[in-house]
Amino acid sequence: MADRELGRALDALEAGDWETAHAIAQDGQGPAMDWLHAHLHRVEGDAANAGYWYARAGRAPFAGSLEEERAALRHEAG
Repeated sequence: MADRELGRALDALEAGDWETAHAIAQDGQGPAMDWLHAHLHRVEGDAANAGYWYARAGRAPFAGSLEEERAALRHEAG
């Protein structure tokens, strides 16, 4: 279920619907959804909030581009 929701959120983000992607992240649970939440705040330029969500996900902030991180999230979603 979380993998499907992660994929749905990424689809929304790639379609330009940050708000829907964020709502899915807020409703989701677990490290993958926390990572998605971090990515979304990185997209909007809120590094402090992104840092909080990376920590919740148990991850260091992603060092690559937004596109590279999105590809890694897609891989996580399966």
